[in-house]
Amino acid sequence: MAAAGVVSGKIIYEQEGVYIHSSCGKTNDQDSLISGILRVLEKDSSSVVEWTQAPKERAHRGSEHLNSYEAEWDMVNTVSFKKKPHTNGDAPSHRNGKSKWSFLFSLTDLKSIKQNKEGMGWSYLVFCLKDDVVLPALHFHQGDSKLLIDSLEKYVVLCESSQDKRTLLVNCQNKSLSQSFENLLDEPAYGLIQKIKKDPYTATMVGFSKVTNYIFDSLRGSDPSTHQRPPSEMADFLTDAIPGLKINQQEEPGFEVITRIDLGERPVIQRREPVSLEEWTKNIDSEGRILNVDNMKQMIFRGGLSHALRKQAWKFLLGYFPWDSTKEERTQLQKQKTDEYFRMKLQWKSVSEEQEKRNSRLRDYRSLIEKDVNRTDRTNKFYEGQDNPGLILLHDILMTYCMYDFDLGYVQGMSDLLSPLLYVMENEVDAFWCFASYMDQMHQNFEEQMQGMKTQLIQLSTLLRLLDSGFCSYLESQDSGYLYFCFRWLLIRFKREFSFLDILRLWEVMWTELPCKNFHLLLCCAILESEKQQIMEKHYGFNEILKHINELSMKIDVEDTLCKAEAISLQMVKCKELPQAVCEILGLQDSEVTTPDSDIGEDENFGMTCPTSAFQSNTLPTLTASGARNDSPTQMSSVSSDVSRLTPA
Repeated sequence: MAAAGVVSGKIIYEQEGVYIHSSCGKTNDQDSLISGILRVLEKDSSSVVEWTQAPKERAHRGSEHLNSYEAEWDMVNTVSFKKKPHTNGDAPSHRNGKSKWSFLFSLTDLKSIKQNKEGMGWSYLVFCLKDDVVLPALHFHQGDSKLLIDSLEKYVVLCESSQDKRTLLVNCQNKSLSQSFENLLDEPAYGLIQKIKKDPYTATMVGFSKVTNYIFDSLRGSDPSTHQRPPSEMADFLTDAIPGLKINQQEEPGFEVITRIDLGERPVIQRREPVSLEEWTKNIDSEGRILNVDNMKQMIFRGGLSHALRKQAWKFLLGYFPWDSTKEERTQLQKQKTDEYFRMKLQWKSVSEEQEKRNSRLRDYRSLIEKDVNRTDRTNKFYEGQDNPGLILLHDILMTYCMYDFDLGYVQGMSDLLSPLLYVMENEVDAFWCFASYMDQMHQNFEEQMQGMKTQLIQLSTLLRLLDSGFCSYLESQDSGYLYFCFRWLLIRFKREFSFLDILRLWEVMWTELPCKNFHLLLCCAILESEKQQIMEKHYGFNEILKHINELSMKIDVEDTLCKAEAISLQMVKCKELPQAVCEILGLQDSEVTTPDSDIGEDENFGMTCPTSAFQSNTLPTLTASGARNDSPTQMSSVSSDVSRLTPA
């Protein structure tokens, strides 16, 4: 902390009539109420808070209007200023007429803020710095402190202390995670392009991987200087940003070293037409049960669903309806789930404003949800307009989910998973239960410790290294081996990478859980493989890779990506020397595979036992791997008959 002086910079916040009560209770001391001006200033890459004493004539005019009764309560509640010795020239200066109480500090040094108890005199705040210096309480005689808190939240993340609700902690981890998702999803590609012209390094980091800044703040403290680090240093910083995320380190316990393996020839994959309502109806018995479920899933995996069928089929794919249930059983289930939903909705609807003020978690959830809903993609007519009923339902469903899973609550990004479901279901209750089922799958992505995200990034690195060790080595040489640019893909299952209609197709294919466990990681591999040539031939570095990946949004061909990902899965399944780590990632059950460094000789019989089930679509129009549709009836390639459903262990 430094003494306040003349500080130039952009004024973000300014408030007169902010007092320091220098001698609480000593009414004979004329200096007991010191009027000052509080400012938040933005200068270069940092932000500072400054309090300076107001000229005496302005201070005198302000003090004439003080209410002695309120002042008495304020004095009782004032937190004392713990004076500590200053070194290195940071002692408050009295030269040039400066008050001994004036102060200035950077927001990077802020540790916590203590607030007054509601209803007890003027609003006041006490700033505590990281070196345990506690600044004098600032009393807001002309208005409250809310505007100041709002201004500070533009630069730091604040949340209530679990021990004291009056204390706001700076950069607490759980709220940092929520804020990271908000900022990760909040940067449009066109805005990033404009910023790159001015500052390529900062723009690429902030635009696509903006989330890293908040993780840095959470785990290491906010340090604006890190935004100016050279790429090599920043890459090391990123690798350490998520505790436990150690990618491509051979000494990492529990991970085997993967050497170069010949995966063999990659098959050519053809896709079929979407499953029609007629095909679906033919597979239902007289009581409404779905017949030959495995075959139906294979058809959906291979071609997706016609839109008219999605409202029915998604309930089965997501586990809301059991595949073996009758029509009558599903009707009873919907009645039960409808009652359950509206009971939960009533819980938060009946909370009064006063109650919500005392429930910080519910208040925070509502605030986050409102922000996310307002950012919903309006290109789809279902969500057009500020007061669109679809947006209102999004809000209500997400608030109800907070009652359903109060521990997880709401984290930025969840609305991205809900909006396509509500669009398809066109029903609040069905959309909620489908969303709840989807969140059962995605829950780990939004947990505070981010263990699910860590695991997926490590698994993706393992798969990519097996597919193309040369590309992995290139990424590492450009300080990008941690694959953090895939964070958004994994977090919300490509929601921001494909068009709204394409994401419907992609998700329903993934929900079949075919052809293997963690198929979404193979989709990542397929996309990265498609971009490998451009990245390597143009010698993209750290900045260019981030920029390039960000600009792929809405430009990826969904059918081509699905073909490539399936082809990769078949190629791996046929490999007789598949590393055990890869077998576990893909869910190869009861497999007997040999790693290159095993003691089994080459003449041994390599076994790989997987339940096989051929795709049943021999005479339907197909799509080739290039994406061109083949409308003439063709026989599936011999490879198709070898497709295995790899059952998760």
